[in-house]
Amino acid sequence: MEGPNAIPSGRERLANRYAAWRAGRKPTVTAFVSQPEPRSFGLHARGKQILAGNILLAGHLAEAPGKAIWDIPLPDAAFGAEAHGFAWLDDLAALGTPQARRLAQDWTGRWIARFGQGRGPGWTPGLTGRRMIRWIHHAAFLMSGQDKAAHDAWFAALARQTAFLARRAPAAAPGLPRFEAQIGLLYAGLSLAGMDPHAAPAARALARECAAQIDAGGAIASRNPEELAEILTLLAWAVRALAEAERPIPAALSQAIDRIAPCLRVLRHSDGSLPRFHGGGAGIDGRLDQALSASAMLRPPGHAVQAMGYMRLSGGRSSVILDAADPPGGAARAGAHASTGAFELTSGRRPLIVNCGSGRPFGVEWRLAGRATQSHSALSISGASSSRFGSGTELLEERARVTSLRQSGGEDALVVMAHDGWVATHGLLAGRELHLSSDGRRLGGTDTLSAQGAAAQARFSMLLDRSKLEGIGFTIRFHLHPEVDATLDMGGHAVSMQLRSGEIWVFRHDGRCRLSLDASVFLEKGRLKPRPAQQIVLSGRAREFETRIGWTLAKAQDTPLAIRDLDRDEPVPI
Repeated sequence: MEGPNAIPSGRERLANRYAAWRAGRKPTVTAFVSQPEPRSFGLHARGKQILAGNILLAGHLAEAPGKAIWDIPLPDAAFGAEAHGFAWLDDLAALGTPQARRLAQDWTGRWIARFGQGRGPGWTPGLTGRRMIRWIHHAAFLMSGQDKAAHDAWFAALARQTAFLARRAPAAAPGLPRFEAQIGLLYAGLSLAGMDPHAAPAARALARECAAQIDAGGAIASRNPEELAEILTLLAWAVRALAEAERPIPAALSQAIDRIAPCLRVLRHSDGSLPRFHGGGAGIDGRLDQALSASAMLRPPGHAVQAMGYMRLSGGRSSVILDAADPPGGAARAGAHASTGAFELTSGRRPLIVNCGSGRPFGVEWRLAGRATQSHSALSISGASSSRFGSGTELLEERARVTSLRQSGGEDALVVMAHDGWVATHGLLAGRELHLSSDGRRLGGTDTLSAQGAAAQARFSMLLDRSKLEGIGFTIRFHLHPEVDATLDMGGHAVSMQLRSGEIWVFRHDGRCRLSLDASVFLEKGRLKPRPAQQIVLSGRAREFETRIGWTLAKAQDTPLAIRDLDRDEPVPI
């Protein structure tokens, strides 16, 4: 996800440092009054890797057997942020062996000795809240067999972090970090002896954040589906913790969950994953199911429905999710992608058409490349994304605007949209029409580039003259999931794609463009490098005031029933 591990400004660092110093003057605690169940869960296999000394955080692998995580030179700030957030504790707890417990206890004790007095990069409100949640969830795992000195140091560190959050939680960045900060403080108030006075104010502050950050349709400003799922997870944990402590649950919390849940059900692919838009990934397997169980809003979405600016088309075992809104504005521009008009297609439990995803874990160049239109399954004009960065900044300053959107929820699912991403630069309005059959076996698409109005036609004509009437180059890309095997077929006029489930899909077009099968990448969180993949590319040139390109994706062979969705590899990403 883009954003949650952002580096604080100099003023924020000074404020955090001062608050951490002041927190040391507050009373300590020595016991729990109640303890939530360990609801944050990790991966058993990743816990084994950590135990073996292979520590993969923020796209960097540190091979450091026998070395504490705090002794590893930081490859970048994101690695440090993930380390100080303690999400790796979920993986060691999932492994659950005596060796995993000893390692978790050792690293936690070393953190307390080195950073527990308020020093280091982990003292930001969001990271502190994230860390507190993990410490309290896994308290029994961490404290089992520890001596009194270790217990006292751990509780003193919890008390200091609680006091820090009481002062700094409202200053956390909007979005996921602020929810983590407020819920970390709520957990402390409910769980730790002597910290009860923080519980009610934290619950009220959390209710205010729900009202301020989650709109009537359950959406958040970043339009990042994975971030929304993480917020839902945190809110579900908070409600459960309040219920177990027999405390009143603010109505705004329950109402926020009931707004978010149907939104996420719309954004969910048929395989249970989330679409890869605006910095978000597919989500942690199983976590969304756990969070959705907290809501009574379980009615399945229809054939063509909209949520958080996305359109979901569904039919049979297929789902299509289309970005049908403007990129996020405000502070969210820092993580927004130029993905207007892009879509993903999943058949059963197998992704077929995808977006490349967030390049944040792979460095600056990949981070910027992943946000470009060319990294999405969409039409793009050669050399220009539909939304563009401002001069000297990573903010999307020139954002495409959706000018029209129409949907049909009849027996088949249909959506028609247009955006003005290239009107100012090329005089061209971009349109996309998607039609998914009711059985989910055929997706038909039409992409258009049109110059509408005198000013737009004059702009287009000028560029056409400059090109010596060769036209404006464009491409339509369909990025394939790495597990899709694709080959050119029918003398280069079609592409056959086989999924590991045995399904075969065929891509065809109307012959107005050149078809090629090119290299692509899949930017997947939790891996060291981008995964090699392929992309279907239609290349052409716009020479008229309107250019229309038709194409189809059709299922030619089903998965054999005997192996449908069962023969599925689930390796831990490396």
